[in-house]
Amino acid sequence: MRPYFEKMTPMGRALTDGAKKRSADNVKAILQEEAKVAEAVQKVLDAGIPAEKIHKRGQLLATERIEKLIDPGSFRPLTSLYNPKDNAERSTGLVTGLASVEGKMCVVVASDNKVMAGAWIAGQAENIARIQDVAQMLHVPLVWVLNCSGVKLTEQEEVYAGPRSGGRTFFRHAEMNLKGVPVLAGVFGTNPAGGGYHGISPTVMFAHHKANMAVGGAGIVSGMSPKGHFDLEGVQALIDATRHFKAVPPGGTGIHYDETGFFRSVSETEEGVLETLRRSMAGQPAHDPSLFRVAEPAEPIYPAEEIYNLVPHRQKVTYDVEQVIARLVDGSEHMEYRPDYGPEIYTGLVKIDGFLVGVIANRQGFLGKGYPEYAKGEYMGIGGKFYRQGLIKTNEFVTHCGRDQVPIVWVQDTTGIDVGDIAERAELLGLGQSLIYSIERSELPMLCLVLRKASAAAHYIMGGPQATRNTVFTLGTGTTEVYVMHGETAATAAYARRLVKEQDAGHDLQPTIDKMNDLAQQYYDNSRPIYSARRGFVDEIVKMTELRGYLVSFARAVYQNPLKICPHHQMMLPRIIKG
Repeated sequence: MRPYFEKMTPMGRALTDGAKKRSADNVKAILQEEAKVAEAVQKVLDAGIPAEKIHKRGQLLATERIEKLIDPGSFRPLTSLYNPKDNAERSTGLVTGLASVEGKMCVVVASDNKVMAGAWIAGQAENIARIQDVAQMLHVPLVWVLNCSGVKLTEQEEVYAGPRSGGRTFFRHAEMNLKGVPVLAGVFGTNPAGGGYHGISPTVMFAHHKANMAVGGAGIVSGMSPKGHFDLEGVQALIDATRHFKAVPPGGTGIHYDETGFFRSVSETEEGVLETLRRSMAGQPAHDPSLFRVAEPAEPIYPAEEIYNLVPHRQKVTYDVEQVIARLVDGSEHMEYRPDYGPEIYTGLVKIDGFLVGVIANRQGFLGKGYPEYAKGEYMGIGGKFYRQGLIKTNEFVTHCGRDQVPIVWVQDTTGIDVGDIAERAELLGLGQSLIYSIERSELPMLCLVLRKASAAAHYIMGGPQATRNTVFTLGTGTTEVYVMHGETAATAAYARRLVKEQDAGHDLQPTIDKMNDLAQQYYDNSRPIYSARRGFVDEIVKMTELRGYLVSFARAVYQNPLKICPHHQMMLPRIIKG
């Protein structure tokens, strides 16, 4: 299939100096947004006790442990700002991401030992579930750098009970083992109670010599008074028991290496544990990349920095999405699927690090006279929306990618699906749901990039995380906004009838106008990049210049050890494109 893939059709064009100059303010606005995100991430990383205190204990920070574990420069952070419970700790107590270890992709999760010694805190279980999903969908190892002191007992109701609680983590580890996704753990520090089950639930555990894992620790020894209440005598017994267990915590390496054999190895240094994890990763199953690469990896022709010039910070300004794609894909080349049909949507095959990937993206701007054809000239089609042809084309492309086992990257900048009786007669409601069906039927790993707007049902059907089990993770940028509709549209929908009533009654309209402006501002504030990341609408806000790195890591992980394979010479999609 070399004639199909080795040299594909060029896409994109160079930016002129004039175009760069005209977009200088746009570049500045996006960089300012990225700086706000970087500041917010740093605050999360600085949460908890000072780094110096951790170092005085002879421990490395979670970030330092990750740095020594992974291949240099390979870490792609995920869920850095995620804090769904808005807890006092300002984080979920984890550092997570996609990385390469000994040349093999994996998902890395490190307990943040600065935040209550890695304790289970509000929101942590939800974060773990997201990261477990990433490893399971990519079918790559989940690597724990574990240091979990148990449950934050003063907020147990936020951690312990419920179907997505801390205990769900252990079930998911068992589920991953049954699906052939290994869970590797380096165990550090004291891990009692929930931390003990956290330690025992992975596939294999390697321990630091000072580590322990136990059903209970010093904090819960004699925690139930036989008298049903506490008094001086009972408290003194508790103090004595606690002193003993503090000196000799249960479940140390003398028990779980020498006697039970639960720990596979014990290392005298933290670096030794991490080196053992590296050796374990080196033995994990992975196909040679040459089995799946359709061409040698190549950088895009055009520099990634120009994406700042191309993507407007102002949401209502249009742009050429193919110009953006050309700065993300190998050789700035592609094979477009049905370019003469469904003009609101770009669909095509590209190469990422030499691997074949499908791309689906919203186009912007006026779509030409007479489109959509079913409107019969009553209104004009505008990019960012889905119409009948676009939905049909996207359904077809997803289905063909599923048949050929080609993973998909969605590039979202959408305002929704066409509405009204004309659109209903054109079956858009059913075609949108059909696309959700096609996505699930494909059983493909997918990446969703919310380049700018993620709005209305179109966000769901374009690989949005709420409408698919296939989306491995969702990325945002400095221009990302996520909402059910634009704030001005929402204010109109919420208050239009009120305006009519107020005017007919002869009342002052200004109070209603003020409420409309307040709602529009609320939509804006609650859709911005940092808010979207904290609430989990996206998994990470990524700099424009770092987007390709995430795409490369995604492609490598998808093709590392896939559950299904379509031989290149048996693919149909490239042949359908060629005709």
